[in-house]
Amino acid sequence: MLASISQFVADQVASYGYAGIFVLTLLGSACIPIPSEVVLLFGGALASTGFAETALHQPEAGLGLIAVMVVAMAGSMVGSWLAYWAGRAGGRPLIDRWGRYLLLRPHEVDRAHAWFERHGEAAVFFSRMIPLARAFISLPAGVAQMDFGRFSLYTFLGNLPWTVGLTLTGYALGENWRTLERFLQPLGIVLGVLLLGGLGWWIAKRLRDRRTEDAPAEP
Repeated sequence: MLASISQFVADQVASYGYAGIFVLTLLGSACIPIPSEVVLLFGGALASTGFAETALHQPEAGLGLIAVMVVAMAGSMVGSWLAYWAGRAGGRPLIDRWGRYLLLRPHEVDRAHAWFERHGEAAVFFSRMIPLARAFISLPAGVAQMDFGRFSLYTFLGNLPWTVGLTLTGYALGENWRTLERFLQPLGIVLGVLLLGGLGWWIAKRLRDRRTEDAPAEP
C-alpha cells in the first residue's frame, strides 16, 4: 500500500514536473497525508545530473534544484494557509453548534486557543518536520485562532529545513533516492499508529465523560 502510494507520487512528479510538485506539496500541507518526503526526495533526484535520463529514460523530465525548492515551499505555504483559514472560518462556529456530536466542547476550544497563544510557534515549527503531523497542524492552529502572521512565519521556518534538506538529499543520492525513503516510511507508520491510538483513547475518554455527565445524580 505504502509502496504504491510512493510510486504514484513519484509518477506524478515525473509526469508533471513543477506543477506536480506544487499540487502535491499543497495537498500534503492541507490535511491530506501526501508523503511530501517522496515528493522532495524524488524532485531533488530529478535535478541531479543524468538521473532523469538513466532512470526514467526521459531527459526532458530533469528539473532545476533551486526551482524544486522554491515550488515546493510555495505549495506547502499555500496548502497551510488553506487549512488554517478553513479551521479559522469554520472551526469555532462548527464546534459551538455541533461540538457535542464532535466530542468537543466550547471551553476546550478556549483552552486550545490559550495553549496556541503560549506554545503555538513551537507546535507549528516542529510539526512541519514530522511526517503526518505536518499535514494536519494548520487546521487546529486556525481553529484556535493563532495569529496569522506568526503562523505564517513559523510555518515558513519549519518548512524551510524540511524542504531544503530532503531536496538536497535527493539530489545527492540521485538514482538511490529511495534509500532514505525506506527509512522514513517505517517512521511514518509508527507515527500513524501512535496518532490513531491517541485518537482512539481520546474518543473513548470523551464518550466516558459524556456518559458521566448525562447520568442522573444519585438521590
